[in-house]
Amino acid sequence: MLIETERLLLREYTLADYDALFEIVSDAETMQHYPAPFDEERTRGWISWNLDNYEKYGFGLWAVVLKETDEFIGDCGITIQNIDGEMLPEIGYHIHKNHWRKGYGKEAASAVRDWVFENTDYDVIYSYMKYTNVGSYNTAIANGMKKVKEYPDPKNTISYAYAITRDEWKSIRNDL
Repeated sequence: MLIETERLLLREYTLADYDALFEIVSDAETMQHYPAPFDEERTRGWISWNLDNYEKYGFGLWAVVLKETDEFIGDCGITIQNIDGEMLPEIGYHIHKNHWRKGYGKEAASAVRDWVFENTDYDVIYSYMKYTNVGSYNTAIANGMKKVKEYPDPKNTISYAYAITRDEWKSIRNDL
């Protein structure tokens, strides 16, 4: 599996991605909207979870790599998440803080959104995040999503859910 954008390659994780991923998910600033940064075991589990998702669903979070340098800068993809008690397809992303505010999250998430609507039967896809995660919901909005829900969440205190329908996506695609 490989998705190519103007500046990025999204590919399946390998165990060789551990060190680069650990640098991102163990960082307190990057993970400020999570209950805690990841330790080594949780990072290994993250890769294993995604490898399992590839087998189970044919998708998961994919490694995000800069085309120009082959540098691993994060992940982005589609997973099945519990959003207010429903198991729903969700676009998630983590970008290394050295690469924030360069549009990589939006570029990767838009490519994943397109991939989902072109390769699955989902009629709606979501992104959810802790209410304090302004960068994440701004990426969702830039990806054509609208806020559809705000709900109490023991993990996040309050979570926001954003979504885009297949018809909304088609409308965006026709406007390009």
